[in-house]
Amino acid sequence: MVFQYLGQLIRRLSSSKTKIAGMGLVFILGCNPSQHDVPRNSGQTFSGSYPIKIVCTTGQVAEMLTRIGGDHVQVDALMGPGVDPHLYRPIASDVGKLNDADAIFYNGLHLEGRMTEMFVQMARRKATFAVTEGIVERNDPRLREPPEFAGHYDPHLWHDVALWADCAEDVATMLGTFDPDHAADYQQNAAEYVAELRALNEECTVEIAKIPQDSRVLVTAHDAFGYFGNAYGLEVFGLKGISTEDEIDLAHQEEIQKMLVERKIPAVFVESAVAPRTVRALVEPCRAAGHDLKVPEEELYADALGPAGTEDSTYPGMIRHNVRTIVDALSP
Repeated sequence: MVFQYLGQLIRRLSSSKTKIAGMGLVFILGCNPSQHDVPRNSGQTFSGSYPIKIVCTTGQVAEMLTRIGGDHVQVDALMGPGVDPHLYRPIASDVGKLNDADAIFYNGLHLEGRMTEMFVQMARRKATFAVTEGIVERNDPRLREPPEFAGHYDPHLWHDVALWADCAEDVATMLGTFDPDHAADYQQNAAEYVAELRALNEECTVEIAKIPQDSRVLVTAHDAFGYFGNAYGLEVFGLKGISTEDEIDLAHQEEIQKMLVERKIPAVFVESAVAPRTVRALVEPCRAAGHDLKVPEEELYADALGPAGTEDSTYPGMIRHNVRTIVDALSP
């Protein structure tokens, strides 16, 4: 009954009087989304005037669509630098953008927690794609399914650059299906972008290898870097779970403190979209135990790109920033 009601609610969003109320109810009701939260599009193809108006959720998804779509698309991102997608609540202008869009692309895997079910419902009447849906449908063995995430996949897969490159190839296919007239252009643009990402992936592997083996431990505010650790050979510990909404388990925090002291891990890392006190709370207990734990001034970009106008505002720039910050802090 809840799903039927939500479907009716989404269809009514075209009414200006119900847009905001409907959106609010969707996020309040939530729903118990399924593991495979991929939209089932009804086979829409583009028939309007160019450029195609595409709305994306995160900066990294928007960059991917911009690079692959080229001159045929106009891309708008709902979430700017430093915005936490786990906690994001759409504002009135976002609802208008979504209704006016020709197509919608989002990360998927419940990264956009409060918006996920809305996208699945919107796919019935508008071209709506999760960029991760191909990875899920292929049952890619690199997908992480942490036990504490109740049977759902970890959504932060852009931290594995090779995995994100595979998503880019999938997006080219999605765009080509939606706009067959320019499918060849999308494939060519994707090939160029993917080649850059493959090279970036190799660069990450080389740089992380500079960290002494015993120091390849990454401690952050929440468990956003699991794919990064798996791809590049680091142990990863998050004070919180997959979502920044999770509460800190004090017993878990004490275990991490003990590990940092015993293994003499030199640094822990603050994230740009999470309050620094979460990580800084580790410093004094470690120092009291005789271990001079450091917190680098540079923050890691876990869920969002860096500030607009900087090198870190691009996906490759964000990845390079994170790798550089980690290598500098964990190396002698």
